[in-house]
Amino acid sequence: MASSDPMFSFDPYSPAVDADPFPAYRTLRDEHPCFWSPQAGTWVLSRYADIVSAGQDWQTYSSAMGNLMTELPNRAGATLGTTDPPRHDRLRGLIQHAFMKRNLEALAGPIREIAATAAQALQGRRQFDFIEEFSSRFTVRVLFAALGLPLGDEQLVRDKAVLMVQSDPRTRAKGPEHIAAFEWVRDYATKVIAERRANPRDDLISHFSMAEIDGDRLDEREVLLTTTTLIMAGIESLGGFMSMFALNLADHAAARRAVVAEPALLADAIEESLRFNTSAQRFRRCLRKDVTLHGQTMREGDFVCLAYGSGNRDERQYPDPDTYDIRRKPRGHLGFGGGVHACLGTSISRLAVKIAFEEFHARFPEYTRVQEHLAWMPSSTFRSPLRLDLAVQ
Repeated sequence: MASSDPMFSFDPYSPAVDADPFPAYRTLRDEHPCFWSPQAGTWVLSRYADIVSAGQDWQTYSSAMGNLMTELPNRAGATLGTTDPPRHDRLRGLIQHAFMKRNLEALAGPIREIAATAAQALQGRRQFDFIEEFSSRFTVRVLFAALGLPLGDEQLVRDKAVLMVQSDPRTRAKGPEHIAAFEWVRDYATKVIAERRANPRDDLISHFSMAEIDGDRLDEREVLLTTTTLIMAGIESLGGFMSMFALNLADHAAARRAVVAEPALLADAIEESLRFNTSAQRFRRCLRKDVTLHGQTMREGDFVCLAYGSGNRDERQYPDPDTYDIRRKPRGHLGFGGGVHACLGTSISRLAVKIAFEEFHARFPEYTRVQEHLAWMPSSTFRSPLRLDLAVQ
């Protein structure tokens, strides 16, 4: 399984990769499109076409062993991201049924109120941490509103959810603190599910608990781990998505001024941000049979990393991929995954981010990044800054 170039290495657990994976991605795409990473114990697919093909071929590239690069214990096999058809289709149908019962458009008003409140609290400030003081407060309140979580533990739930997705770059594994955070969120979800079953409401957890199609319902483990995963994804995925969008606009003044002057451009700017600097960088699959690709033979049972962040910068798919162009309209980008495992929360994510930045820009039309070098979250799967100080005018 050795690389054909012993001088090149790619370690998705490396802090250097967290900070800037794109030079390594280019080398992977150009020279090692099917690369064995001994540090991560996985093959890495980096070209857009290969990633899309693998994502569609669930019979070969299975998610049933987990989809996070460093998986959480006992989660695989009970969530949308960690199952294959036909079980995945059953889960998706039941969860979509719950989403449909909860009119997400009706959340637009509460989302705007949450965004306006968070932005208003920063009025008069000349500098602040966008993540700690705006996006994290916004995303956790939106998640609580959508899922119907009881108010009071927002900060603690956020802290645990963010810790869940991290990994230790030294051991290349989940540490005790990451496992403990997952167990805390799982126990928290258990209590909320029990309460909602006793007193159902018009919220997603109530609908998950009772979702039924032709007599089929989610079992206890599916309800629990789907809820736990949604808390994690709702906080970290949406939070990372927002912080990366803010970073892109802070670094690209012309793009920021265009969307401030013409808010209708926000939707296109969001799609380009998902392509250019996606927070969902890498997910894994497990091979169900041998596959030969680009002269390398991957064996049944091997893990394969689908590097979405690399595919989104593949010049074979997107001309001038390292340029942030809000008028690009990047169809088919991998910012929300792809294939049968495309993210189910895309509609609410897009809606929430659009509204959040409308309210933020109404109060802070001019802002720039303060730190030259950012501290990045240690995660082999997700990529986002831990802190993003903005100077506003």
